[in-house]
Amino acid sequence: MGNSPEEEQPSTTPDPEPAEDRPSIGSVLRHARTASGLTVEEVSASTRVRVPIVHAIEEDDFSRCGGDVYARGHIRTLARAAGLDADALVERYDAEHGGRPAPTPAAPMFEAERIRPERRRPNWTAAMVAAIVAVIGFVGFTLFSGGEPDSRGNVAGDPASPARESVAPPKPSKAAPRPAPAESAIAAIPKDRVTVKLTAVQGKSWVTATGTGGKRLFDGLLDQNGPQKSSRTVDVEDPEQVDLVLGNAGAIELFVNGKKVEDKYALGEVKRISYQKGDDPQDG
Repeated sequence: MGNSPEEEQPSTTPDPEPAEDRPSIGSVLRHARTASGLTVEEVSASTRVRVPIVHAIEEDDFSRCGGDVYARGHIRTLARAAGLDADALVERYDAEHGGRPAPTPAAPMFEAERIRPERRRPNWTAAMVAAIVAVIGFVGFTLFSGGEPDSRGNVAGDPASPARESVAPPKPSKAAPRPAPAESAIAAIPKDRVTVKLTAVQGKSWVTATGTGGKRLFDGLLDQNGPQKSSRTVDVEDPEQVDLVLGNAGAIELFVNGKKVEDKYALGEVKRISYQKGDDPQDG
């Protein structure tokens, strides 16, 4: 008795879903965000990724990110905000865009928004040095001109005269070293503003710095092994307040208003910190 055609047909298993049929990275992020009940504006506020860039990434347009390094950072940040596996999405991005990119300096992406504290600091330092030299010159001139008649009238030597002359030489030795060390130059900035220096000292970290009124002071990646100083260290300042978001707080060393912040943060810890004018980080 013969078998029917249906009985003779061998069983098959469905092929795995082709890669091209998978939801795109942008679609995955958008669906996860909406499933979490979050708007684009809420995600932008919590991650500090600008609204136009969030929209572009959700449409799989990564050209507005400023390069692969920044695109990977934005994808990782948005994925974490939506509760997704950030590493898996970044690996997908790498696979679809030619592999993991080499580190690039953070500064070029933010050409329109960044401030340039590097050019302001020498101005303040030069002003302080000039003021110190002027004060020393004025004091020296006053002492020398004031003590000259006494030295002429007292041939035997007035004990007060050499005492006055000995005051002027020590002052340059006390004042001159203050602006000299490059690492402490930020301490010379007047206290009518808040200054923050961030340096990657243990790996890399995504950093966002915002000033008064939400002004974006810096938004980029600091890398201990970055090829340029601008990719390892950044200085920001504001007349009133600086708000920081550190994606990997344990990798960053902070100087606030010229003093080192002694708080120790864990690697991988996301930290939001605010500093105001006149704050002393050593006060705790």
